[in-house]
Order: sequence, then C-alpha cells, then structure tokens
Amino acid sequence: PALSYTWIFNNTTLDVEEDSRRFVSQETGNLYLAKVEPWDAGNYTCAVSSAQAQRRVWGPPTALTLRGDGVMGEYEPKIEVRFPEATYAAKGSSVRLECFALGK
Repeated sequence: PALSYTWIFNNTTLDVEEDSRRFVSQETGNLYLAKVEPWDAGNYTCAVSSAQAQRRVWGPPTALTLRGDGVMGEYEPKIEVRFPEATYAAKGSSVRLECFALGK
C-alpha cells in the first residue's frame, strides 16, 4: 500500500512545497533541511498516512537544537557517494545512483 509522509514542526504541518530549503522524500519519509537557520530549532514529528488503510500514525517528536559553539558532535559533516565500479543498464531502463550527506 502507498504511504504518504508529512512532517510537523512545533505542532504545525510543514509546507515544504513553498520552502526550497526543506524536502520530504515520499520514498523514505526522510526530512532534509539545507542551511539550518536559528528558526529551524524546535520539535519535528513524522506522520505516516495510508489512504488504503484509512490510518495515520505519528512518531515521537525529535528536537533540533542549534549549537553555538560550532562543535558538530558525534557525526562530523561528510558527503558519501555510493557508486559501484561499473553500472550496467539496458537501453531505455532506469538507473539509480545514491549520494547523501550526513551530519549532526
């Protein structure tokens, strides 16, 4: 069944369509924020909906806190690229190559 992901920020649904800094993957449900600003600090909650099941569930809130000391904590920012040495595809088919950033 198809799932739909929505993020709630401080009890208000995020309107990511009007915000070029935020993106919600409808494949994984992940929320991505670019160039975090002080007003991004707060509580984020993921809501997952299934139209077929006529159900919506919420995860626990996750707090985003900005650090003023410049210390990134457990995960220093990095960019990982995961490409095999060779990728083969039939003409007209689709290929998926992943690249993501990780930081805390």
